[in-house]
Parts: sequence; C-alpha cells; structure tokens
Amino acid sequence: MDVVNLNDKFSLFQEHWQPKIAGEVNDAYIKLVKFKGEFLWHKHDAEDELFLVVKGNMTIKLRDRDLRLAEGEFAIIPRGVEHMPVAEEEVHVMLIEPKTTLNTGDRQTERTVPELERI
Repeated sequence: MDVVNLNDKFSLFQEHWQPKIAGEVNDAYIKLVKFKGEFLWHKHDAEDELFLVVKGNMTIKLRDRDLRLAEGEFAIIPRGVEHMPVAEEEVHVMLIEPKTTLNTGDRQTERTVPELERI
C-alpha cells in the first residue's frame, strides 16, 4: 500500500488523450489523462465511466446536452451513452472504469490506446 500524489503522477507525462494506469481497485483501473481540444464521439456498450476533474475545466458533450465540469467535480457516463470530452485548456482528469474499457469505446482510430502505460 502506497500513498499516491496526483500532482506527482500528472508531472510524469505531457501528452494529451493518452490515459495512464495509476492504480487498480478490484476490476477497475484508476487512470490519469490530460485532455486538450476535442476527443471524438464514442460510447462504451458494456461499461460506465467516471470522469473526475483534478485540475482545470472540461465539457462532456452528450447528444442532448453538455455537462460542464470544474475542478473537484465528477460525472458518470452510463454505458451506451454517446459522448465527446472537450477541453479548451489543458485539464487533468482521473478516470475510474473497468479494466476492459478502451479509450475510444466502440471506435478504432489513431487515438485508440490498446496498451496502457503504468505510472
């Protein structure tokens, strides 16, 4: 058992949209990722996702509305809901999701990260 300092972990990488594994809880990963710009519309048919904003502000676009998240806020996107994360400025996000969750969900693109780095 170790204490994890999120600021220290986020300082280990600079790239955007490349989730890193920072821990595990049962069958879920704790992932850290930096967002900047728009991602892509996608959904996860079998998995819910929790987005927790550690630093900055972001929007999760849904087909019927937008969710705006500030530091210290989180949103859970239920399985099957199409969404697109957007960040005007760099934002640091912690994701909690099943280990089977692929960052691009139902889409395979150049942004798909099949093998996650552990930090």
